Amino acid sequence: VQLQASGGGLVQAGGSLRLSCAASGNMFSISARGWYRQAPGKQRELVATITSGGDTDYADSVKGRFTISRDNAKNTVDLQMNSLNSEDTAVYYCNTRGRKSYFHYDTDYWGQGTLVTVSS
Repeated sequence: VQLQASGGGLVQAGGSLRLSCAASGNMFSISARGWYRQAPGKQRELVATITSGGDTDYADSVKGRFTISRDNAKNTVDLQMNSLNSEDTAVYYCNTRGRKSYFHYDTDYWGQGTLVTVSS
C-alpha cells in the first residue's frame, strides 16, 4: 500500500487548509485511516482517525476545528482544517491500518508527510 498526502502549505492564523491522502494498492481489510502530525522537537501525535465503520476520533486540541472524511470510491481520506493556529504547525502524515491478506496482522502504513505552516 502506498499513501500520497497532499494539500499542505503556508496559511495565516485563522485560515483553513484541506489535506488529502490517496491510497494505492490492494488491502485485504482496513481497520482505520487517519492523520497524525509531528511538530519540531515533539513526538508524532494522533490528529484524527476514521474507522471502517465510519466512527471518528479527534485529538482534543483539534475538536471542533478539524473534520476527517473519506471517499471509499476514490480511496481517499481528507482532513479539513479550520481556524488554524500556530500550534497546528507540523508535518502531517496520513495513516492506514489494515491487513494485506488474511494471513497478515493489522499493520500501519504511512504516507510521506506534508508540511503545514501556520503564520501568526
